[in-house]
Amino acid sequence: MKYRIAGIDVHKRMLAVVITDIAGDGEFQFERRKVGTSPSELCRLADWLAAEQVEEVVMESTAQYWRPVWAALEQRWRPKRLQEGAGARSGQLHLAQAQSNRGAAGRKKDFPDAERLVKRLAAQELRLSFVPDVEQRLWRTIMRRKHQLTRNRVQFQNRLECLLEEAHIKLSSLVSDLLGKSARRMLQAVAEGAASPEAIAALADRRLQATAQQLSDALGACRDIHPVYRQLLKMALEELKLIEAQIDTLDQEMARLLSAQRDVVQRLAEVPGLGADSAQQIIAEVGPAAAAFPSAKHLASWVGVCPGEQESAGVNYSHRSPKGNRQMKGLLNQAANAAVRTKGSIFEFVYRRLVPRLGHAQAIGAIAHRLCRLIWMILHQAIRYEERGPAVSRSKTERRAKLMIRELRRLGYRVEPMAAQAGVSE
Repeated sequence: MKYRIAGIDVHKRMLAVVITDIAGDGEFQFERRKVGTSPSELCRLADWLAAEQVEEVVMESTAQYWRPVWAALEQRWRPKRLQEGAGARSGQLHLAQAQSNRGAAGRKKDFPDAERLVKRLAAQELRLSFVPDVEQRLWRTIMRRKHQLTRNRVQFQNRLECLLEEAHIKLSSLVSDLLGKSARRMLQAVAEGAASPEAIAALADRRLQATAQQLSDALGACRDIHPVYRQLLKMALEELKLIEAQIDTLDQEMARLLSAQRDVVQRLAEVPGLGADSAQQIIAEVGPAAAAFPSAKHLASWVGVCPGEQESAGVNYSHRSPKGNRQMKGLLNQAANAAVRTKGSIFEFVYRRLVPRLGHAQAIGAIAHRLCRLIWMILHQAIRYEERGPAVSRSKTERRAKLMIRELRRLGYRVEPMAAQAGVSE
């Protein structure tokens, strides 16, 4: 039965497109065509694939250049007919990881690469990437941009400290947060031309642990600071305001886009180590119901918070975790570090049990794996998180008391449990 597949080798300025019929004998007769990547040419490509009755398309995930191609085909390409019994993937777009389509060294060409895509797709030898729908891709774009701005803010703080050290202003030695309210008021005064260290130190909050004398001494260089440093400091503070304004704008936009998923955000934010911002990032990466992942194991494998396998001759030489999704993996590691510091949570007890045997890094990896499976259950099964930490602690204490009583009785002691708590007495 005739079933047509197209393979696209994606580049910045051109696409190498091949079309072939999938037959039972395994032979392929390819039709080749070069296509540009301008919007009009991508529209003509979608129309040509529809006219050729192509029912399945596979392309490489080359940098970011696949995105406009995917969007154009997703919007305009519709197979005219789907063959009955053609397969579950009929009428679908596929994005293959470029590493899984590598050819032999010295044998790389555009059209053979596209043909290899089709052959390996038919043989189920490609690693396909998860590409969410249009709305979720928009969520991803916003949250990843916000993540970049947050990292820029951290880098900005390091650059600001370098500038202050060069200007002999030792404020960072006394103030824990250079971007806090007290430090910002003092730095703004320095940037605007204030020269009296005592007057600048008076702007600090009363709750600041440093004394006024210590602050005056740290700001002593303000008396004869060069005007260039004042100008640079003023520019830095303006840059900080711009970064924070952009982060606030993205927060408001994301809240508006996820207004329909408010309950999902709330359920995720109840998990120790997570919050509203982390919940929004998770929804943007895996979707509001994690529908693309049939089980918690699939999600953990996709994220990369599970042991890897490097087996040869029946021996596993490495358990290093796969790379997975970098955004989700970093988020879960941060959430795991926060969860184990939550007093009374189940994650605190699990961490204390694992860290003597595994060490801190592997114990955090195990907590991240548990968090990932818990997130899948909350999203996929629409359940709420219920803290079991204190209950686990009580049951563990009672179980240990029973074991001690049994051991003492075995040794010949007469032990009777107390009425108020499980205790021992001779």
